[in-house]
Parts: sequence; C-alpha cells; structure tokens
Amino acid sequence: MAKRMLRAGTGGDIARSPVVTGRPSRRQAVLRFDPMPDRVEPCLALLSPRAPVGPEWAFEVKWDGYRLAVHIERGKVRILTRGGHDWTSRFPTIAHDALEMGLDSAILDGEAVVLDERGASDFGALQRALGGRGGKKSAAGAILYAFDLLYLDGRDLRALTLDERRDLLVAAIKPHGSIRMSEELDAEGAAFLKLACELGLEGIIAKRRDAPYRSGRGGDWLKIKCVQSETFLILGYEPSSAALGGIGRLLLAARRGDGLAHVGSVGTGFTTKTASELKKTLRSLEIEKPAIPLKAKGMVWVQPILPAEIAFRGLTDDGNLRHASYKGLREDADQSEVFQLDED
Repeated sequence: MAKRMLRAGTGGDIARSPVVTGRPSRRQAVLRFDPMPDRVEPCLALLSPRAPVGPEWAFEVKWDGYRLAVHIERGKVRILTRGGHDWTSRFPTIAHDALEMGLDSAILDGEAVVLDERGASDFGALQRALGGRGGKKSAAGAILYAFDLLYLDGRDLRALTLDERRDLLVAAIKPHGSIRMSEELDAEGAAFLKLACELGLEGIIAKRRDAPYRSGRGGDWLKIKCVQSETFLILGYEPSSAALGGIGRLLLAARRGDGLAHVGSVGTGFTTKTASELKKTLRSLEIEKPAIPLKAKGMVWVQPILPAEIAFRGLTDDGNLRHASYKGLREDADQSEVFQLDED
C-alpha cells in the first residue's frame, strides 16, 4: 500500500513550537506540565455512505477489533477498553512492547486485532483468542494498530491538529513488535474504498487533518464500510440437530426509540465451537415468551441482553437484515452501541 502522506510544512510548524517538540527540556517542563488524564473518552467515527472528497481528509484502513487506549506512565502500562475497563492482563504482548518503546509518559489510541492469513483483521479470531464473551484468556498474538497520540511526556496533545499528532506519533512509537502504525494512505477516498472492498476489508476511516481530538461522535472522523457490521441483540434461537453446534439461526433485534424492533435472523458464520459455546450461554438466559411481540415456531426465547456483532449487506424494505453473517459476541467492556433504527 502507498506510504503515509505528510503535508508540506507540517514538520516545520511542529518544530517551531516549544509545546509540541518531542521530549520537553527541563526549562519547558518547569514552564508547562499537563496532568496525565486517568482516562480519555474516545473520538468515534460517524457512519457515512460515501468517502468525503478534498485534501482536508486523511484516510486509513478500518480495523475490525477492540478499541484500546494504552497508558504509559512511570514505567507502568495500563490498557483500557473503550468502556474504561482495565484489560492490561489480556494483552500482555502489547503491554510489554509499550514499555519497550522507552517513553516516559504517553497515551496511544488504537485498535487491537488478530490478523488472518491474508493480513486482514479478523474479529472472530480475536474473540476466540480472548476465550469468547466473558472469557479470561489473554490474546498474546494480538497486534495494536496505533492511529493517534493523545499525551506525550507531560504534554496533552488533544488540542493539536490530527496532522501534528500523527507526526509526533510516528516519531514516538517507532513500530515495535506488536505495536504498529495504522498507516495513512495517499489516495482519493473513493478509490481507496474500492480497493479496500476488493481486498475483502471491512472499510476505511476518513479524518479531518486540521481537527483536534474531540471525544464522542462529532463528525471529525467518518467510517465508510464495504460490508456493514453492527451490533444487535439476540431475541432467541432455533435449535437444530443438523446445524453446527446445534443452532439453526438467531433472531435479532435493533433499538428503535426506547424499545426494540425485530430485524430478522442470522444462520451463517458459526463454527461448531462458537455455536456450541453460544448455545450454552443462551440456555442460561431462556425465558417463556419473546421480549417483544413475535410469532415464530420452534424458537427458544432468551433475555435480550447478549450483543452480537453481525455483518450484513443492508436492510430489506420490511426492515430485515440482508445476507447476515454472525461474527461473534461483543464484550460488555467494549460498550459497542446496539444498532439504532429510525423511528417510524
């Protein structure tokens, strides 16, 4: 893939600023020190139907894993999930390699992934490495693709532009072992999206070059997907003696207003192991009647609390998922949002 594109003059602008040069001198440390945040709410990407156009946008691959913040301070590392849960022990290699970078203090923003044989991120493989939903295994083979730097050696960098933060990130991490740069691609958004889809990737991310780091989903970052992948709640399952792991299909729901709405079912994407483990979990959540009014024969109904990640090609006219495929369960610690339908 093409190398990351740097705007002319960016490095010079950073070098002239005493606030944003690499490691602060003793004099600078006396003049200014920003307390290191205990946690930063992540900047989230807003779903967009098409890639934006213009030189003000930078583009990256959309990685399919768990969003993590890696905090390095005084020779110690904390790895926090999007929901603020401490998962340092579950990513031991990333934690080790973060210390090996030799930074005094830093907060890296990135995505932990497990790669398949093609080099693409595989959410299901990451879930299996962690032992499935509620599992306690460590994903020693996971890789962190770092794409932002929020704090470095006594400096809070969130007010800087994306270009400035990226330059400091490139200088700071010097890709090491399990920690790699999420490269910025020198390409037009539409052409890059087409290539990503041809390679079987999930999609791309577009980011405003001149934007500071703002928590929440404000539109500075956009996600454009080849195949939609969203989180839905499981309403019930159809037992099957012929299907892998004994699950014929899952009935799914999205949020609509303050309630839930049925969005169809998924019957592919399972392995014998993932379906067997899922069925065991679902059995512990069985209820007599569906959580929302539904008529379906042969279904076992469950409490609608399990968030499943589902890939699909869109919605039919009657609101059902098209070509849905099961990818795995989301952890509560990940706090991925359940798909929201427009209200009627």
